[in-house]
Amino acid sequence: MSAEHRRRFAQLHARDELFVMPNPWDAGSARLLATLGFEALATTSAGFAWSLGKLDGEVTRGELVAHVQSLATATELPLNVDSERCFPDDAGGVGQTVRLLGEAGAAGCSIEDWNPVTGRIEDVSLAAERVADAAEAARAFDPPLLLTGRAENHLHGVDDLDDTVARLIAYRDAGADCVYAPALTTAEQIAAVVQAVGVPVNVLALPVGPSVPELAKLGVRRVSTGGLFAATAYGALAAAARELSGEGTSTYAAGRLSEEDKQAAFGT
Repeated sequence: MSAEHRRRFAQLHARDELFVMPNPWDAGSARLLATLGFEALATTSAGFAWSLGKLDGEVTRGELVAHVQSLATATELPLNVDSERCFPDDAGGVGQTVRLLGEAGAAGCSIEDWNPVTGRIEDVSLAAERVADAAEAARAFDPPLLLTGRAENHLHGVDDLDDTVARLIAYRDAGADCVYAPALTTAEQIAAVVQAVGVPVNVLALPVGPSVPELAKLGVRRVSTGGLFAATAYGALAAAARELSGEGTSTYAAGRLSEEDKQAAFGT
């Protein structure tokens, strides 16, 4: 099914209609989301790391590839992969990472320009070179993996929209099929990116940002949730545990998964 998933994922980006691509963090959350009307799913580096008892950025390439295999077979939906920097320092570098993700069943993947080791955004020329390496590996598949180039400025406190736009254009020119600048929060910022880049744009859904219908009017093609679904689920767990250990009550159970949703997602 991998080739068909890649084909369907590309078609979603080729049409003029926005689609929402939420981010599960394990096979169970993927199966649940697949029953709720979405057309594609994406991994979350943060949510997956938490499921392993790690912080975001601490997952190994081998762990990510195994995770992709698990999620890609959990549902019939195309799966995009939050592959961080695509592990440029691992054996075979970026290209090998993309090949492994494609072989594991990914329909698409992303590559970002934030370096957690240095705590800085990578130089744009180096970042674009890595996008080109990822694009070459993605296009070795038939049909190709869909590659997303990410500019991480706004997620890490660099509030420079001109630089963000320049980076996204550089990543587009290096071969990215879609571009993404997480943490854009205003309609004006998002509209400027959409108008400048000329390829499909992904936007992170945020409580302080425009709604999905508003994003559609701005010309956004794809909306994802990043680690927010996972953070919300873990937050509910922490709140429930505090209620039980503190007050000794279990009112938290009022928000539990319904039997109908449970059967739809996990029933055989």
